Amino acid sequence: MSYPNYGPSYYGPPPQTHPNGTTILVLGILSLVVCAILGPFAWSMGNKALREIDGSGYVYENRGMIQAGRICGIVSTCLMIFGCGIYALFFLFAGGASILSAIVNS
Repeated sequence: MSYPNYGPSYYGPPPQTHPNGTTILVLGILSLVVCAILGPFAWSMGNKALREIDGSGYVYENRGMIQAGRICGIVSTCLMIFGCGIYALFFLFAGGASILSAIVNS
């Protein structure tokens, strides 16, 4: 069954695309796959773009892309902080063990 064509809908302006949507998504994905240092950039750019979208009265069609890039940036940033913490603990324990062995051997 086909529906009749009633012409264009006049319910508002057509949805727009946010200019940074693709950039935020690419930064978020690259932060997970290649370089974690891009995560905070994707996170902050995503927050800024979402504030712009919410503040404007327009409908943006790529809000989901921006949210996905932002979430990838958040996950990447958390993993990067966790990894830096593990390295810090490793070097702390390695340094403490070497100092302890120097004290015991002297």
